[in-house]
Amino acid sequence: MTNITEIAPDIFRINTFIPEIRLGFSQFLVRDEEPLLFHTGMRGLFPLVHEAVGKLIDPSTLRWVGFSHFEADECGSLNEWQAIAPDATAVCSFVGKIVSVDDFTSGKQAKGMMDGETFSTGQRTYRFLSTPHVPHCWEAGMLFEETTGTLFCTDLLGQNGDVEAKTIDSVIDDARQAMVEFQQGPLANYIPYNANTDREIKRLAALKPKVCATMHGSVYEGNGERELLGYAEMLREILDSDVSVAAG
Repeated sequence: MTNITEIAPDIFRINTFIPEIRLGFSQFLVRDEEPLLFHTGMRGLFPLVHEAVGKLIDPSTLRWVGFSHFEADECGSLNEWQAIAPDATAVCSFVGKIVSVDDFTSGKQAKGMMDGETFSTGQRTYRFLSTPHVPHCWEAGMLFEETTGTLFCTDLLGQNGDVEAKTIDSVIDDARQAMVEFQQGPLANYIPYNANTDREIKRLAALKPKVCATMHGSVYEGNGERELLGYAEMLREILDSDVSVAAG
């Protein structure tokens, strides 16, 4: 089942839970003069996400499709969206644009952004943060919507299970459990920990987001700075210790 929840004024979480893998996938629709969809979901989810978006806007008027990195749940149905919304432009890092996205979209040029660059969809202004390998992939980056203080933080703060859409309670314990489960299974090391990881998450925390819109799990509303710093500490405890053990 696909659910729609307003997580901030005119920002909607569209979530589909897949019980076989105990994981939810969220896309975020920002309703504005130039509507933006952050994350597309995999191609298999396109009919469900398209139907959900249609309850909020005319899908053909979608103007921007943002995502963090080149991965199926981030941008797998980008071509399908651009087919039904011909003016829709992909928004990603400059690295993502030149190494993957422009080729993937059959000639439709993406808007490749540099760290700190901003753009507007009308009433909303977004700042792009380049975060190489955070959560993963060379081209990774995130958008911070400055009007509402919403950070589209992709896989950071991710949790497993069919959880509530939005919470004011810390998600760190659930995120810790999810990380432990990942580390024990075939998807181990999906967040590569290196000298840059802690620094990048602390830089995101310094934005003091009011809403942390994660792809997997509950959206966190509250002291985003404290939540991200707690998440960084948790990753350091689990992943840095793994690196130290491996190196030893």
